[in-house]
Amino acid sequence: MTPRLTHAALGALVLLALASPALGQAAKTTDKIPKPAPQAGNGSAPADGQADLAYGAFQRGYYLTALKYASARAENNDPQAMTLIGELYANGLGVGRDDAKAAHWYKRAADRGDADAMFALAMLNFIGRGVPRDQKAAIALLEKAAKAGHTLAQYDLGLLYMQGKDVPRDLKHAAQLLTAAADAGNDKAQYALGTLYKEGRGVPKDQKKAMALMGKASVAGNIDAMVEYAIAQFNGSGVEKNEPAAAELFLRAARRGSPVAQDRLARILMAGRGMPANPTEAVKWHIIAKAGGDNDPTLEVYAAKQSQEVREAADKAAKKWLATLHAIHP
Repeated sequence: MTPRLTHAALGALVLLALASPALGQAAKTTDKIPKPAPQAGNGSAPADGQADLAYGAFQRGYYLTALKYASARAENNDPQAMTLIGELYANGLGVGRDDAKAAHWYKRAADRGDADAMFALAMLNFIGRGVPRDQKAAIALLEKAAKAGHTLAQYDLGLLYMQGKDVPRDLKHAAQLLTAAADAGNDKAQYALGTLYKEGRGVPKDQKKAMALMGKASVAGNIDAMVEYAIAQFNGSGVEKNEPAAAELFLRAARRGSPVAQDRLARILMAGRGMPANPTEAVKWHIIAKAGGDNDPTLEVYAAKQSQEVREAADKAAKKWLATLHAIHP
């Protein structure tokens, strides 16, 4: 199967862009440094054993070997091999980054029906990498990839129709696209579709269905979904009320950096609902949430009423947590 192309989100309601050119720099001039294998994408099975060798080499980080086998397959008009070559040039894996060559190979593969290539070429068109910036061409490619079952294309296109960006705003069609991606297991699509059901936009308002989707996305590690599901659990809205489970979920999301979860956790620790009250921890998480941009006047008053010992301990713990976070994500 073709490797999933390495893309990163460009915000909540914008499309994906190709990953940083820094990816794979260590392997530009060597074929001996194995890399972690990327996940499989939406392509069909390789044409033969030689194609398998190309994908296997790519997954193990042997990029020059992958290029050799893929080039041989490309001569026989194998679209997946062409997509793989495009990926190597797009990210400078084993070769120097060359956006024009990447676009060339992606186009050849897209013209032959490869959905991964359609998606990758759409991203290049959106941001003008290797090709002139062309929103209409990008949308057309996303439409083709989505129809071919490409999950990321379905998700991105769904977001575009949600906001009416470069396409007419169509919440019903957005919900259809997001449903396809959500059913395929995309946690971001599950979250986005959950918000539509929660608000009754493009689909009938259904809190239970919304929370079922949020729950799936939460299990997959989607932080926004974790917060939404924890709020619903705490209040018993669309899901069985369970304050201890909600508190634990808030804690997990707080540790992963969500200011909203940090604020909610501080309130829980202040009130002693879902977990035992703990003034020091409550003030600590309030300080952390505040540093992340979520200030809570109620917690400000609560913190001011605590003893100097509690405030100092909380401040010390918060600074340690924030310093550790900064060290991990400078």
